[in-house]
Amino acid sequence: MGKLKQCYVWLKQQPVFALTVNLLIMMCLFMVCRIVFFAVNHNFFSDVSVGHFFDLCRGGIQFDRTAVIYVNLLLVFMLVLPLKLRNHTVYQNVCRWVFVVFNAIALFSNLCDTGFFPFTNRRTTFSIFSEFKNENNMGGVLLNGIADNWYLVLFFVFLVWVLWKSFFRPTAKTSTTSPWVYYPAQLLVGAAFVGLCVAGARGGFTRDVRPITLSNANQYVNKGTEAAVVLNTPFCMIRTLNKKVYKNPHYFASQADLDKVFNPIVTPQPKGEFKPLNVVVLILESFSKEYSQFFNPGLDNGTYKGFTPFLDSLYQQGYTFRNSYATGRKSIDAMPSVLASIPMFEEPFILTSYSNNTINSIAGELNKKGYYTAFFHGAPNGSMGFDAFAKLAKFKDYYGMTEYGNDDDFDGHWAIWDEEFLQFYAKTMDSFKEPFMTALFTASSHHPFRVPARYEGKLPEGLSPLARCIAYSDNALRKFFQTASKMPWYKNTLFVITADHTSQMMHLEYTTDEKLYSVPILFYQPGNDSLRGLSDELACQADIMPSVLAYLNYDQPFVAFGHDVLTRENKNEYVVNYNNPLYQILQGDYMLQWDGEKTVALYNVRTDPMLKANLKGTLPDVQSRMETEIMAQIQQYMMRMVDDRLCIETDLTNRKED
Repeated sequence: MGKLKQCYVWLKQQPVFALTVNLLIMMCLFMVCRIVFFAVNHNFFSDVSVGHFFDLCRGGIQFDRTAVIYVNLLLVFMLVLPLKLRNHTVYQNVCRWVFVVFNAIALFSNLCDTGFFPFTNRRTTFSIFSEFKNENNMGGVLLNGIADNWYLVLFFVFLVWVLWKSFFRPTAKTSTTSPWVYYPAQLLVGAAFVGLCVAGARGGFTRDVRPITLSNANQYVNKGTEAAVVLNTPFCMIRTLNKKVYKNPHYFASQADLDKVFNPIVTPQPKGEFKPLNVVVLILESFSKEYSQFFNPGLDNGTYKGFTPFLDSLYQQGYTFRNSYATGRKSIDAMPSVLASIPMFEEPFILTSYSNNTINSIAGELNKKGYYTAFFHGAPNGSMGFDAFAKLAKFKDYYGMTEYGNDDDFDGHWAIWDEEFLQFYAKTMDSFKEPFMTALFTASSHHPFRVPARYEGKLPEGLSPLARCIAYSDNALRKFFQTASKMPWYKNTLFVITADHTSQMMHLEYTTDEKLYSVPILFYQPGNDSLRGLSDELACQADIMPSVLAYLNYDQPFVAFGHDVLTRENKNEYVVNYNNPLYQILQGDYMLQWDGEKTVALYNVRTDPMLKANLKGTLPDVQSRMETEIMAQIQQYMMRMVDDRLCIETDLTNRKED
C-alpha cells in the first residue's frame, strides 16, 4: 500500500496527469449536459427506453472525447510542453483560466442547443453564424432566449462554478529531477499523450480510420432525431467549421445510367397556349400541419380545433396534399426549395460555396414571358440573406422593411407584423402591371412568440407558445385575402401556399422523422373548380416550381429537382429531404433513410406511423428501388452543384464528362 501511495503522490505532481484528470472532468460534464438535454426535450424521445438511452450515451462518449480534445488544445499544449515552470502556481493559475473559459464556452453551446432543439430538431452547426450574420437584433433575441430558458442559465452558472472548483493542478511547485532525465522523459510522455489525443480526436489509431463525423452517430440511433442525443454541439460546430465541398459520389458509372433513373432537366409538354396568370407564392413561417384541424380530424380523439381556421377553409377551396413535406428544417432551406426547386442536401444552398451558381427559378422563367417579379419580406433588408437569394433567383425588385417605410409597425425583434405587412403586400401588388409573379415570406409566427398588444388575450392558446402566433398570422392571411379579393388582379391569380418548415411540436405524432417535415402545400385559383381536391399523392416544396410552370403551360426547358404534381406527367412519385445526418426518401407507403453509403432504416409510414418497426433488409425490392432513386438524386445534385449546372444555359456550357 505504501508503494501505491507513493506512486499516487508522484502522479499528482505530474502536469500530464493533471491534464488527464481535467479532460476526464470535462467528459463527465459533457455527459451531464447530454442528460439535461434529453430530460428537457424528453417529449421528442418518448419512445426511448432506459436501455437505449444508455446506448445513446455510450455512443456519445466518442463524440464528447473528440470535442473535449479540440476545445482543450491550448491547455494540452501548455501542459505537455517539457517546461519545469508548468508546476509553478502562476502558470497553473493561467492554465485554470484557460480551462474555465474555453470549456465554459463549450458547455454554453451545449445548453443553448438544449433550449433551441424544439425549433430545429438537430444540433447546431457552424452555418448558424452565416445564417444570422445580417441580423441586427440578435441582442434582443438572445435576451428573450435567456428569459425563456432561465433555468438553463442558472445551470450554466453552476457548471462554471464546478469548472473553477474542480480544476486539478500538479501538487509540486517545481521539479527537482535532473534536467538530463526530466526533459527526455517529459518529451516522451508529451509525445505519447499527443498521439493519444490525435487518435481520440479522429476516432481510432489506424490510418484506415477516418475522422468521425456527424454521420457516425447513425450507428447508435433508431431514428434521426436521436442523433442529437448522441452528438454534442461543440463537435458539430467544429466538424462543420470548413464548409463541405461537394463531391461526385459515383453511385452510377455513367451520365447515361444516371439520367435513366433521374434527370432534373425538365422538357415541358404544354397542353395548350401559355396562360399568363399572376402567380403569388406565400411561404408561412413555421406553419406545420400540426396546427391545422383540416389535416388532423382524428387528433386528440377528434376534439382538436387547430389554430388555422382561415387556411382550413381555403384548403377546401383549392388543391392540397395530405402528404406534403419540406426539404429542410430552416427558413433559409425553404426559399431555394420553393422558388427554385433546389432541395437542402447537407448544407443550406445559400450558405454553400456554390451559392453563386446560376439557377432556374419561377421568377427567372416567368421573366422570359414578360412578367414583373418581386419578393417581399418584412424583416430589415439583408435579414437571413433573403434579398441576396431573391436577386440570384432573378426577382426584379425586393420589398423589405425599408420599402415598407414605417418602423412603428416593427415587432421589436424580427420584422413588420404580418397583418400590416400583408396589407402592404396586397396594396403594392395592386399597383403592378399584369402579369406578375410575387413571393412573400411571413415572419410573426416566430420566437419570441409575441403578438400585437391589441390581440393579447383574444387568440387561442395551445400547448406551444407558437400556437397563438400561428392563430394571429392565420387571421392576418384572412384579412389579406379579404383585401386582395376586391382587386382586379385577384381572379386571374394562382396562389401557392406552403410553410418554410415545422417548429414546436405539441403532439407525439408530429415528432417522428417523417412528420418533422410535414408542411402544407396548397394551389388555389379563385373560381377555378377544376383546381380543387385533397390528394393522397406525395408532394414537397421542390415540386412547387415545376408544378406552377406546368399549370401555366410553360414551354421552355429548365432544371428542377422536384416533379410536377398537378398534371402528373412524371409518374415517378417520391419526396426527398435531408434529416441531418441522413437523407430520407418517401415513396409509396415507405420511407427509407440513407447515410450516403448504405440504408440505415426502412419504415412503412402508413401502417407504422410512429416508425417503430425497422424493415431494413426485409423488403429487398422496395429497398433497392428506393436506394436507386435516392442515389440518383444525390449524385445529380452534387455533380450539378460542383459543375454549376443548375440551369439549362450552364448545363450546356459547363457539362463535364465523368
